[in-house]
Amino acid sequence: MKKQLLCLIATCFTLLGSLTCFAALAKANKPNVIVIISDDQGYGDFSLHGNPILKTPNLDKLANDGVRLTDFHVDPTCSPTRAALMTGKYATKVGVWLTFAGRNHVYKDEITMADVFKYNGYNTGIFGKWHLGDNYPFRPQDRGFDKSFIHAGGVAGEIPDFWQNDYFDDTYFDNGKPVKTQGYSTDIWFEQTKKFIKQNQDEPFFIYLATNTPHGPFNVDPKFSEPYKKQGVPETRARFYGMIETVDNNVGQLRAFLEKEQLADNTLILYLTDNGTTAGADGNNHKVPKAGFNAGMRGKKTSPFEGGHRAASFWYWPNGGLTGGKQYQNLSAHFDVLPTFIDMFNLALPTKTDFDGMSLQSVLNGQKPLAQQNRTLVVHNQARFGLPIGDGAPVKYRDYVVMHNRWRLVGKQLFNLDADPAQQNNVANDNPKLAKTLADYYENWWQQATANQRLAPTVVNPAKQPELLLTAQAWKGDKATYDQSHVIAGVANRGFWYIDVEQAGEYKVEFSRWPKESGLGFNQGYQRALDNPGLDPNFKLYNLPPRQLKVKSVSLKLDDKIKAKASVWHDKQQTTEFTIYLTKGLHTIEGVLQETNGQKLSAYYMYLSPL
Repeated sequence: MKKQLLCLIATCFTLLGSLTCFAALAKANKPNVIVIISDDQGYGDFSLHGNPILKTPNLDKLANDGVRLTDFHVDPTCSPTRAALMTGKYATKVGVWLTFAGRNHVYKDEITMADVFKYNGYNTGIFGKWHLGDNYPFRPQDRGFDKSFIHAGGVAGEIPDFWQNDYFDDTYFDNGKPVKTQGYSTDIWFEQTKKFIKQNQDEPFFIYLATNTPHGPFNVDPKFSEPYKKQGVPETRARFYGMIETVDNNVGQLRAFLEKEQLADNTLILYLTDNGTTAGADGNNHKVPKAGFNAGMRGKKTSPFEGGHRAASFWYWPNGGLTGGKQYQNLSAHFDVLPTFIDMFNLALPTKTDFDGMSLQSVLNGQKPLAQQNRTLVVHNQARFGLPIGDGAPVKYRDYVVMHNRWRLVGKQLFNLDADPAQQNNVANDNPKLAKTLADYYENWWQQATANQRLAPTVVNPAKQPELLLTAQAWKGDKATYDQSHVIAGVANRGFWYIDVEQAGEYKVEFSRWPKESGLGFNQGYQRALDNPGLDPNFKLYNLPPRQLKVKSVSLKLDDKIKAKASVWHDKQQTTEFTIYLTKGLHTIEGVLQETNGQKLSAYYMYLSPL
């Protein structure tokens, strides 16, 4: 970019007065943007934040070279955080409050961060984790990304992902097409990022680099985990720390690459985390951890207490003055990022939208406006693992916090973080007026956040996506069935999918117990091989006992009525195939497997394509 800029300047002097030339110069001078978000790394999972064991030298350097927001908040789970980051709005307003059941789909009429950058002439790419939908119109390539190189689902190895991905030598999706890779997942995302930069460095680029690490399963090369084990760190946390080290190493290598390519000065890097820690600290998710390190906070991932949603936020951009290691404690959040970029880079919007977030440009520049010192924000957690999903609608009063400056109303408990950072002393009785004000704020917020609540079904439109794959992760109905380990275990859950048919016609519907790429039939079993020393033998989902089904028939259930039934003729039969006419509009669909003992469960996979 720098070399191109010098060339353009020289050309402009030669062709003085050329509007085309100066337009090219303006384009060349646009800053590049890289947003890096790690998965399940908590605020305490940095040596910069006081962790006495974990070493994160490259992340520490990024923070110390740039500007830090130290009272920055996200949602307590991943999909809501990503939805708010991408849209600049409360995730609940845009359709996302769960990580499954289709309640992780951003409404199709919302614009995303990628849409905005693309509209302003940027080349856009995502590498890693998306977790906001695997089918049209919710895929990255439908939401403004030119290049999408990702795993499917919420983490490598979930049901929508390619069969038996485990972070090592996985098969990922390159603009929807499966591609076999060689190497560790974190390395792959950063390698693909650098490749994209190489291909686009003469034009401005926006990159969303979302690692699936250090989210479990805690799979990592022993060379990263063993040094921590030798220090007495328990195995799970040692693996977790090792995974963070792979991210840290790659951030350092990416910065060195940008320097080499003369792109560092005009590239803004934002590093943030998506929720509280998982394995960085032990104990109840809503208590002060008894072991590990959590920066003195109460709560972990899924918690409305500070440790569940306070996140890292490191901004570095030399040409924009975001340097020097400055720290600001202004209450801020994930949905502030997009409005900040729009303000900072003078970006135009493809359509008018009302953001919940606000620009942090003046905060990052050290001006600290009064309005920023008197904010009230809400965070809530709707996760319901192990509980019935039903239609997946949000539940009022579930695990919420109202944040006002340094005050936190968690349910009916009020905490003053300046006096009580560990949130141990409920001072609601001493501050009844403030407690009521914040409680009233929640009531108004809830009404607004859920006012436009609606379904976000997968759309059937062969012109946009010739074959759909719907999996149990998107079911409405029974308990969450989201991981390939649940498929191996043959969990007997029931669920159905919502589909919105845009193009009426005859369709082929195939139901299966296993994904096609597995090569397995309905009544064949599967035992996961943990023969790679990098795989975590203690990961609880890996230890679910496998179950071999005895399916005798499969029924197609459409709009709560059985439309057709087929027998399973032999154990190695992979799918049952039906032909059905689908009218335009909203439908429910389910594949009902019946075993020889009479037990019924739903097909984990459905393939849908036009005839």
